[in-house]
Amino acid sequence: MISKLLERIVAKQLTDHLQSADLIPRLQSVFRPRHSTETAVLRVFSDLLTAVDGGDVAVLVLLDLSAAFDTVDHACGDALQSSFGVTEFVLRWFESYIRGRSQYTSVVIR
Repeated sequence: MISKLLERIVAKQLTDHLQSADLIPRLQSVFRPRHSTETAVLRVFSDLLTAVDGGDVAVLVLLDLSAAFDTVDHACGDALQSSFGVTEFVLRWFESYIRGRSQYTSVVIR
């Protein structure tokens, strides 16, 4: 329970930092207040309709990235530092939190 509370506090601080430093792309929907899958879909649909209405050809390519987070590079510290201004202290904290973690599922049959 304490780890979930800590995760929320850290996520809020990181999100606030990224927003205040204008580091989240304008068209990104995830991790942004008042943005969702629906807003992203509406944006794509609007762009397609605008292109077709303007006489252009529109093509939509979809990728399934459902397992993308299973392959997160845990050695991404340089990018976090250079692109997002995350300090060395915070990077070490993130690393200590991520390294050596595992997940399992248990089924109890009664």
